[in-house]
Amino acid sequence: MTDRYVALDAIYDARWSCRAFKPDAVAEKAVSQIVRLAQKAPSWCNAQPWQITVTRGAETERFRSALKAEVASGAPKPDLDFPTTYSGAYQERRRTCGWQLYEAVGVQKGDRAGSARQMMRNYDLFDAPHVAILTSPAELGAYGAMDCGGFVTAFTTAAASLGVATIAQAAIAAYSPFVRTHFDLPDDRLVLCAISFGYPDLDHPSNGFRTERAALGDVIDWRG
Repeated sequence: MTDRYVALDAIYDARWSCRAFKPDAVAEKAVSQIVRLAQKAPSWCNAQPWQITVTRGAETERFRSALKAEVASGAPKPDLDFPTTYSGAYQERRRTCGWQLYEAVGVQKGDRAGSARQMMRNYDLFDAPHVAILTSPAELGAYGAMDCGGFVTAFTTAAASLGVATIAQAAIAAYSPFVRTHFDLPDDRLVLCAISFGYPDLDHPSNGFRTERAALGDVIDWRG
C-alpha cells in the first residue's frame, strides 16, 4: 500500500453527503481549484461533456426561492428518466440511508409530515451558499451522462480535500425545464443533477451519520 493510496483513502473517507451548511461562501480560488481537479476525470473519447453553472451570493438565494416556488406549483419533469424501481440490495441500501437520516433528525417511522419536510430540504439546497448545476450535451446521451458521473465523483472528492462539503442532488434535476429556463441554459443540454456545496454545519444532526459501503464480495465477480 503506497503513500498515495493512503492519502487518497483518507480523502474519500472525508467526503460525505452534507445536509446542512454554514452560510460562509467558498472563495472563488478554491472553487476553481476544485473544478480544475474534477476536469481530470476520464471521459469517453476525452469528450469532457460536463459544464457547470455555479451560483454565489444573491443568485443562490434567488434560485433557492424560485425553485421552492416551482416545486410547490409545478410537476417533476426530468430530462433523464428516474429509476423505475429499487429492488433487492439496492432497495435495502436506500432504505437504510433514509432511516439513518430520519433517525438523526428525529423523524419517527410513519411520520409522513416529518419525512416530507426533510425531503423539501433538498429544495432549500440544505442552506448551502453555492450550487453547481451539471449539464451534458443531449447528443451524447447516456455516455455523456456516464462521463459526468465521473466528474461528480471527482468534484466532490476534490472539494473534500479542501475541507469543502458537498451533496449531489438528483432532486433538482426533476425540475429540469425550470432549471434550464432559470439559468437560460441551451435547449441542447441535459440537466443531470446539482451539487450543493459550502462549509458544513457539523453541529446539525443531519450531518451526524455516515453511510456504509458494500463488501467487496458483493461488488467483484472474479473470473479465472
